Amino acid sequence: MGSTYQNIHQELIDDCSRGDTQAQFKIYKLYYKAMYNSCLRILNNTQEAEDIMQEAFLSAFDKINSYKGEVSFGAWLKRIVVNKALDYLKKNKIDSLPIDEKTHQLKEVEEQSESVNIENDVNEIKNAIEQLPSGYRIVLSLYLIEAYDHEEIAEILNISASTSRSQYNRAKKKLIQILKESTNKPLKRRIK
Repeated sequence: MGSTYQNIHQELIDDCSRGDTQAQFKIYKLYYKAMYNSCLRILNNTQEAEDIMQEAFLSAFDKINSYKGEVSFGAWLKRIVVNKALDYLKKNKIDSLPIDEKTHQLKEVEEQSESVNIENDVNEIKNAIEQLPSGYRIVLSLYLIEAYDHEEIAEILNISASTSRSQYNRAKKKLIQILKESTNKPLKRRIK
């Protein structure tokens, strides 16, 4: 099929697959911050993100023999973390905006190009993202921050790629609106 990915921590990964707890701790230390941030962007709650991230690591170590090296270990681990976070949301019905096909079958109206001022600092943008309804926040985070494409997001969320694009466009519009309201400044730099 495809070639295997050359991981810089392959020896640690191999040790983890043999049940070496010290290697597991080292892998955890290498990846926990990025995985926690991925979880936090989806769940928008520090305690829940911490708990789900821990569960995801345990699950990854249980399934580590299924890692075939077709993608980087970090990408494989992130997929587990993202899926755990989304499963948690579904199980606990934490969603102020449902992600389903019917909600987004309406034809999209061409939106005017909106933009964000360079002067908006990172904290303003993070705060604005946290204010998004979870359906919007999840798609926006998966696309912009986690770098999944719409086909991958569709697969992860069990929606169509067009629904993912629609959610993303709506999230972007809502984010720009929140930023405008919070800064009361004209927005100039474009969010892609």
